[in-house]
Amino acid sequence: MNRPLDPDAPDRFRAPRSLDVLIPTRNRPAELAVTLSGLAAQDGVPGFGVVVSDQSDGEPAYAHPAAATMVRALRHRGHPVLLTRRLPRRGLAEHRAYLLDASTARYVLCLDDDVWLEPGTLRRLVTAIEELGCGFVGNAVHGLSYAEDVRPETHGHYEEWDGPPVPERVRPGTAEWHRAALHPAANLLHVTEKLDLPAGTWRAYKVSWIGGCVLYDRAKLVDAGGFGFWRRLPERHQGEDVAAQLAVMARYGGAGVVPSGAYHLESPTTVTEREVEAWEVVLADSDAPQPA
Repeated sequence: MNRPLDPDAPDRFRAPRSLDVLIPTRNRPAELAVTLSGLAAQDGVPGFGVVVSDQSDGEPAYAHPAAATMVRALRHRGHPVLLTRRLPRRGLAEHRAYLLDASTARYVLCLDDDVWLEPGTLRRLVTAIEELGCGFVGNAVHGLSYAEDVRPETHGHYEEWDGPPVPERVRPGTAEWHRAALHPAANLLHVTEKLDLPAGTWRAYKVSWIGGCVLYDRAKLVDAGGFGFWRRLPERHQGEDVAAQLAVMARYGGAGVVPSGAYHLESPTTVTEREVEAWEVVLADSDAPQPA
């Protein structure tokens, strides 16, 4: 029988570390198990922590035997894991704000609960943010069911950084905003294949935002406001990751990294009520004329 898991204590978990991985989840025990399995196979970043915050309707997803085994595997390999529940639900942005507050690590990886990371991904992302010195780096997720669906009209949105990323003010309607066309389906995978990078090398490229797998310099994310804007949003929203990244990018710059080792599980979403785009609310507030 699968014995009960020790959730660990928040105060004990909040210790100085290089990296914590923050995973919000709801009603996805199978997907969570796969996501945790990818983390358990990472190397080159010793002792990173993992926080799982669950908002499932029934028992938490981490209680499923497959997910629980991966929690134990992570702990066995020297990675502290904090298991929490965040109820009642107050929306995606509040959930991410709660996760961010659970960590004091130098870097935090916001990882969705339906993303598998191939071995070496964490090491590459940490190396990239240390070398680039920007506010965030990320791996856009590949949808492998689209591997044969080549869309060359999107490939022109790929543009590498020549030197460290600089702050950018990205807004709807600009050329920079349309960079997002590079990330759906398997577009980035096809671009990466054409680059034919030597083994062990990576490139930083310009983005509008990245979904699913984003590594932040925690201090820079907090300085840009983190996810504190959740208080200005209704519960039924999406785009909270976009809002946070636009704010960080405006102050510190950000970049995508290829090759991406992030793969989307392509499961049905558990966020079915999306009445408001968080970034629209945040941009309306930040771009509003200020009183004289």
